[in-house]
Amino acid sequence: MNQPLLELDGITKSFGAVEALRGVSFSIAKGEVIALLGDNGAGKSTLVKIISGGLEASSGSMRFEGRDFRPRSPSEAKTAGIETVYQDLSLCTNIDVVGNFFMGRELTRKVLGVRVLDEATMERQTAKALADAGTRIPSLRTKVEHLSGGQRQAIELNRFVHWGGKLVLLDEPFAALGVEQTRRGLQMIRQVAAQGIGVVIITHIMQQAFQVADRIVVIRQGVVAGDVARTQTNADAVIGMITGETLTGSGPALAQGSSDPV
Repeated sequence: MNQPLLELDGITKSFGAVEALRGVSFSIAKGEVIALLGDNGAGKSTLVKIISGGLEASSGSMRFEGRDFRPRSPSEAKTAGIETVYQDLSLCTNIDVVGNFFMGRELTRKVLGVRVLDEATMERQTAKALADAGTRIPSLRTKVEHLSGGQRQAIELNRFVHWGGKLVLLDEPFAALGVEQTRRGLQMIRQVAAQGIGVVIITHIMQQAFQVADRIVVIRQGVVAGDVARTQTNADAVIGMITGETLTGSGPALAQGSSDPV
């Protein structure tokens, strides 16, 4: 069996007397898309912050690419190849596409002994990365503030892939997008996963989970209430896990489109 990309084992997190996570365990493989579902306050965002270095777990362990992993900051997680993409993104809206794509990694060349930005090479590499992903932006010199939400998502995801990302955590990435932009975004997630990158997507929209995920992991009141293959469950069963009507863990689930146990 292939080694998991990320393994979580008994992750807990307490804020004083409040237990946000109570022994969360699951894994994600390279190229796998996991939809992380749960009601508000279930612990999803807390878990994502622990994986991405924003919070430290109270107990439990993580392994990333087979090695013990406990990032002490988001920058450590990024160095390891883990990126979190939020709804509001991390792009600078007053800078053009190329500037955002190479932010912090600008290329330079020498002109008469002086280092200057290698704008031509950066633009060429940005154009190729976006074209390879099927993303069309008329002018790469357009400031991000003038782009659609879908185009901004595309820049963020493609930038992550281009710079060698290994695991991307998407926190409600399509909440502010229209139907067509969301469809393209879900398509892009599958393209990212096809390159061997692990994807965890938090969403409240069940349809999105069933469109894009390989597995569905449900967190309820800080514990894993369900961990099932998308093809082995359906929306009613997942809703039952979320509300507590059915706590399946990794056990029996309902087949897609069926009301009978598998």
